[in-house]
This record gives sequence, C-alpha cells and structure tokens, in this order.
Amino acid sequence: MLNAPLSAMMLGVSIALLACNQEPSTVANTAKPNGEDAKQFVAKAQQDLQKLKLPESQAAWVYQTHINQDTAALSAYISEKHSSLSSKLAKQSANFNKVEVDSDTRRKLDLMRNSLVLPAPADPEKSARLSQITSDLEGMYGSGKYCRTENDCMGLTDMSNIMSTSRDEALLLEMWQGWRNVSPPMKALYEEEVALANKGAKELGFADISELWRGSYDMPADDFAIELDRLWGQVKPFYDALHCHVRAELGNQYGTDKVPQDQPIPAHLLGNMWAQSWGNIYDIVKPKQALEVIDVTQALATHNYDEIKMVKQAESFFSSLGFDPLPDTFWERSQFIKPVDREVVCHASAWDLDDKDDLRIKMCIQKTGEEFAVIHHELGHNYYQRAYKDQPLLYRESANDGFHEAIGDTVALSITPKYLKEIGLVDNIPDASNDIGMLLKLALDKIAFVPFGLMVDQWRWKVFSGEVKPADYNKVWWQLREKYQGVMAPVDRAPDAFDPGAKYHVPANTPYTRYFIAHILQFQFHKTLCDISGNTDPIHRCSIYGSKKAGEALNNMLEMGKSKTWQEALTTLTGKGEMDASAILDYFAPLKKWLDEQNQGRTCGF
Repeated sequence: MLNAPLSAMMLGVSIALLACNQEPSTVANTAKPNGEDAKQFVAKAQQDLQKLKLPESQAAWVYQTHINQDTAALSAYISEKHSSLSSKLAKQSANFNKVEVDSDTRRKLDLMRNSLVLPAPADPEKSARLSQITSDLEGMYGSGKYCRTENDCMGLTDMSNIMSTSRDEALLLEMWQGWRNVSPPMKALYEEEVALANKGAKELGFADISELWRGSYDMPADDFAIELDRLWGQVKPFYDALHCHVRAELGNQYGTDKVPQDQPIPAHLLGNMWAQSWGNIYDIVKPKQALEVIDVTQALATHNYDEIKMVKQAESFFSSLGFDPLPDTFWERSQFIKPVDREVVCHASAWDLDDKDDLRIKMCIQKTGEEFAVIHHELGHNYYQRAYKDQPLLYRESANDGFHEAIGDTVALSITPKYLKEIGLVDNIPDASNDIGMLLKLALDKIAFVPFGLMVDQWRWKVFSGEVKPADYNKVWWQLREKYQGVMAPVDRAPDAFDPGAKYHVPANTPYTRYFIAHILQFQFHKTLCDISGNTDPIHRCSIYGSKKAGEALNNMLEMGKSKTWQEALTTLTGKGEMDASAILDYFAPLKKWLDEQNQGRTCGF
C-alpha cells in the first residue's frame, strides 16, 4: 500500500541544517499556567514548526530519491533534531492537561501530544540512536536485493513483477523467500528501536507506543480497538466466501498437495509479495463462463500511454470535479520513473513540501492498470493537502490518517468502464452480465486486503506493549496472518526470521490501521458521492467523473483538515458520524451471491 503525506509532527522526516539548533518554545515560568499561557505556547509552537516545514521536507525528499551514504547520514542527524523538537513540544503540551482552555486550543494541545509516531527519549544519546536506527532500517529496505549469484541480483520491483505474473510455483517460492532474506538483519535494530521509542512514549505519559497510536483517533484507545473489531465483523462473512473460492481454484491450479483445502492458503501463490491483495491471480479464479472484462493495462498500451500521460489523465479526473490543475512545479519536481543512476525508495507516496503549492508524487511508475489506479490514489493525497493548506499548521492533516488513504481510493472506485469510455481508453462498456468479473477482480484487491490492513498493527501493538517478545516476533506474525487472512508461510520459517520487516511500513514505521480504515471509508464515501452526483446506475457501476456537485461536497470535507474530529468531518459529507462497512456489502452484493453458489459443496474456513 501507500505512504501517508508528510506531517510536520511525524518522526520520519528531517529538518534542514539551518534549523538544527532551534529549540522549542518554553512555557511561561508560572507556578500554575493558565489558559492564556496555553494559547501563547500553541501559537509559538506552530511558528517554530512552520519555519521547519520546507527545509525538513526537502531533506526527506532528497534522501528518499537519492539513497547514498551522505544523504543517509544527513537524514539521521537532522531527523534526530526534528524528533527532539517535536518530543519536547509534545511533553511541554502536557503541562496544560489540567488547564481550562478553549476547545480550539485544547484540540491543538492534544494533537501535539498524540502526533508523534516514534517519540524520542529526552536523553540526547538515546534520541540520536533512535534516529540513526530509523534511518538505517528505511535504507536497508530501500536498497534491499535478492542475489541468485554475485552478478545476478534483483530489486523488489523486478521480484514483484515475477510474483504477479508467474505461475511457476517453484519460482514464486524462490522470489518469496529471496525477498525475505532482506529483513533478518533488521530484527535486532527493530527490537532496539521499540525499546527506545517506548521510553519516549512513557515520558509523554503513555504506557507504550501502542497506547499512543491507538489513542490518536478522537476516542479512547480501547474503544478504538473495539470499533475496528466491529467493522471487521461486518466484512468477514464476505471475505470468508472469497477466501473459500480462491483456495479451491488455487487447488485446481497447483494441486491440493500444494494448496490443502482445509488449511490457510500458502502466501506465495496469491500474486503479491505479501499476499495482501490478490488481483494478479484473477486469471486463475475468474468465472468459467466467458466474460468481457476490460484489460486496462492493454488499453493503456494500445493508446500509447506513457508514465506522464497516465498522471495527466488522473489530474483530469480531479479537474472534472472542479479542482484547480496541479502547479507547474509538480511536473518539474516529481519522481515518476525509477532513475537508472541511483538507489531510491520506489514505494509510492504523495508529498506536500511547503503547505502552499509544492505538491509532488514519488513513484517508479509501471504502465499497468494497477498503477493507473495508484496514480489516482496519490493525487487524491495531493488534492487533500492543497484543500487544507490554509488551516493552522496543526490542522493541516486529514481528519484521521485513514481519511487520507480513503480519498484517493474513493476516486479510484470511479475508474469504471463508464469512465474509461468517456476518456477514450475503451470503445464499449460491457453490459451488466459481465459485472461479476469486474466485481471479483476488485474484491481480490479490496476485500482480500481488509484483514491484512487490520493485522499489521495488531502485531505491532502487541510488540509495542511487550505482549510479544522479540523471540516470538515471527511466530506471532504468522499466527495473526492465519487468524485474520487464512494465509500461511509456504515453508517453515527460521527462528531468527523477521518477515514483518519485508513489508515496507514496518521498517519505515508507518502506522497501518489507516489502510484498514481507508478500505471501509472509501466505499462509504463513494456511495455518498454517487448519490450527490445523481447517479442512477448500480453503485458498482457509478463514476462521479464530471460531477461538480460531488466535487464541491468532497472539497467541503477536505478543507476542514484536522480542525474537527473525524466524526464531525464524516458527518459533513455523509450525514453520519460513524464508520459503516455496509456500503461494501451493497457494492459487492451480486458477487456475494455468485460466490455462495460457487462454494456449494466446498470445504470453507481456515
């Protein structure tokens, strides 16, 4: 999946050398600080952070697009300075926990305290060590390779391409195991990182990082965990039906000796390096009857779409909703294609460097239908960033981190046959009798992902809290994958394996629950926007392309940023302040009926 946009309070970014000696504002020396002290503190803190915004973002950009010894060292050094500043501000904000203040000031104080991903300890040496580890882990992932021989090495992009297209079980297993050779050296560093960041979290008044992460959603940490379980409970029956069908068809493809029909599915056979989405095996599990399913990858090739043209088309979608075009600097400064002369982080991400108009994406675009959707997703981040740019600094974020991920995916749901025809990529729209194919392909990506989106942080929260010890990191990782996904490791894993580290978001310390939330919200948003647009098609055939009304309603929510709770922001668009997965069930209702028919007589469950 995808990175969230940069945040001025997050650890994973760095500040420029000119700002390295800047200290946070201090609380007035009064025995009992009052509301006016709190307001002055917040105002000064935002001023200090604003000064760092552009240089810190530029330094982070250079590191991720030019990985080498010098950029890594610079990133580690100045990231530590930023982390210390943010941690000190967060700790100082706690001085006002019992001070009576207006609601706006209280929200900003709470956001400062809760915004750190990996809070640095007060001890300068420990803080510097934490920063060095975070830089090292991200660099290890970004430069990771699997070498068959000294002169035959592959990076993740090439290996992922093999995983998505090959049907050679032995080759798939080789790629799966090969990439996981990258992560065992990360394990000791990760263990040390958790200990250091937990110390920082305790200094902020949290029990551990788990409580900090879970408590940043405008509701008590324990209540948030219950809310996630409720949402998963809504989706699980549909996921179970999809899993049953996929396992049966994989058994037909590879043999039931490779895919036992009463066990979880081996992870290397699902078309994705992490088995998090399964759309690449559509050809194996598709309906037996002839269906007309649009091949977007082929359509892009037929119409001579290159990487830039793909991005231009995604921009035109937002323009059709009434949003302004992207700035010229976007086209001058973004990374669209993997450079041949240096190591970079290819993981797709959207960037807002100056809180004004310096928007960028960082990708190594492949000319595929999947990447076409990813580009729409990334631009969703950029347009969200631009919408809230006039909010105070601490409110320049999405209502919660799941909102940012959901917006782009909401747009991607409108990449329907109707949309593809309107932009000239296809000539004909398949009739409704072909919808099962389209819905199945989408479910293989969207619904298959939902339990993975939930379990990554389920694992991390257990690690952060100390419930899972380092010796059991990998064991519990696979226990959770089997419990939630019904997916298992294809071979026994060594005791010192660190398979979580083979997933970018773990060494990069990017919270993952946002992606679970996004997969719920995008369907809720899509249904609402389709209603606003006056859509009369079934919800899965709706595209909001060209609807200024939908664009206006969407922008009204985006402009709020984080100035209100996510419940209030959600109400602004949908009229309801609760996340609801029922829109998923409505969207995929025809497919659920078809899956139940296919699964008659099969062994289901894992």
